[in-house]
Amino acid sequence: MRAMLDELIRLLPHGPVALARVVDSTGAGPREPGAAMVLTTTGEVLGSISGGCVESAVLESAAQVLETGQPVTDRFGYADGNGIEVGLTCGGEMEIFCQRLDSALGDLFTEVRDDIAAGRPVALATTLDTDAHWKLLRPGDCEPWRGVDRDARALLDAGRSGIICTDECGTDPSPRPRVFVHTFAAPARMILAGANDFVRALSWTGRQLGYRITVVDARETFATPARFPAAHEVVVDWPHRYLMAELAGGRIDRRTVVCVLTHDTKFDVPMLAAALGIRDIGFVGALGSRRTHAERTERLRTAGVTSTELARLKSPLGLDLNAHTPDETAISIAAQILAERGHGSARPLNEAHGPLHY
Repeated sequence: MRAMLDELIRLLPHGPVALARVVDSTGAGPREPGAAMVLTTTGEVLGSISGGCVESAVLESAAQVLETGQPVTDRFGYADGNGIEVGLTCGGEMEIFCQRLDSALGDLFTEVRDDIAAGRPVALATTLDTDAHWKLLRPGDCEPWRGVDRDARALLDAGRSGIICTDECGTDPSPRPRVFVHTFAAPARMILAGANDFVRALSWTGRQLGYRITVVDARETFATPARFPAAHEVVVDWPHRYLMAELAGGRIDRRTVVCVLTHDTKFDVPMLAAALGIRDIGFVGALGSRRTHAERTERLRTAGVTSTELARLKSPLGLDLNAHTPDETAISIAAQILAERGHGSARPLNEAHGPLHY
């Protein structure tokens, strides 16, 4: 949809259009959530939502939406390419929500376009019901919205598009709608310093959470894409030098996570000193025992790291899950990152009170 914002802004003053968007996909779907197609009252079609296998069916729904004004939800699964059933030959599943837009939404889309042009993360939230409502979301917004604002902001912080609040929310005393959050922002980054089994495990877990994963280590023998298949990039460089170059390039922000898993003072002390010196970085953690942490803290003080900066360091890294293996440790680290990002207590839910989502 990002590519057609200018066209939408141009078209809306002249009449309604039907906007069909992929709001959910699983398996080998051809397009990710957020892919969009538009049908105008004159029959003009913009964009696409698949490789051509479901477009005709979606256009029929779009024509219906233009006529009635009522949104339509279509769900497509696997269909044999030699058969007559409409579906996805790639074996995935896809949910498409189609709704009518009119000129009243022109200003909203203009704001989104301007934020994107200025490099500001922004998201559009839409209720997936017969009376669709829209909400513009920006980082730092605290205004409650339909009981899903915290979950929506979490998707924006992660740079992900997707549905929040499933149908089972209807069993809640205060039912909430399903909401599609369409995010226009680069994914949040996770920079992992080191090239070992713990880094490999956390790269998988971090990628599942939607982070863009970078593994950085100065040892060329160990820092290879083959050893870290879940990483989006593997960089051979001194971690602190790489981090400062990324900062200078404007690629570090308050959503960035840095985890130092090297167990080597010549790598971890310079990297932690550099990361803790970046005031707006989102999360800085270091793996190690309490003894390692104490010794490393003294080295960091000697390197000039202030007490205020040290207070931001999450070390020893991870929640107390009694984790032993690299995969278990990755879960404990990811749990702490999620708790910090969402301001969660990390307490067992059965020991807490009140709503689970607010």
